[in-house]
Amino acid sequence: MTIQRMDNVLIVVDDLDAVVSFFVGLGMELESRGPVEGRWVERVIGVDDVRQEIAMLRTPDGHGRVELAMFRTPKAISPEPREAPANTLGIRRIMFAVHDIEDVVARLRARGAELVGELAEYEDIFRLCYVRGPEGIVVGLAEQLR
Repeated sequence: MTIQRMDNVLIVVDDLDAVVSFFVGLGMELESRGPVEGRWVERVIGVDDVRQEIAMLRTPDGHGRVELAMFRTPKAISPEPREAPANTLGIRRIMFAVHDIEDVVARLRARGAELVGELAEYEDIFRLCYVRGPEGIVVGLAEQLR
């Protein structure tokens, strides 16, 4: 087996403070935040003259991470609309298991998030919804019922 684990998912953002606040409101913990620059990062990502600030957030169980990157130089480019529909090619959302979906939705709404569709039940197994946060970031929420 060559993969040990999935380490993190990267999301490039314009407003790092707002997106960090959104994920902290979801229940993630800010692990680290700071500048990243230099030849080593330019070599890894294939972009010259990189200056960015990153924030690493982790799930409470310590197994999942979201890395947020705000590029100071060169500025980030936007290849698609911020509110792309669910059937747009590419990564559309990150799904999180939660304990009290209504409480999580209320906390995220207090930070400006909105439901993409509706809070729905799948058979008697899950309650699910998609929430759109700052910069059009979509997270899925799933509460197991049994």
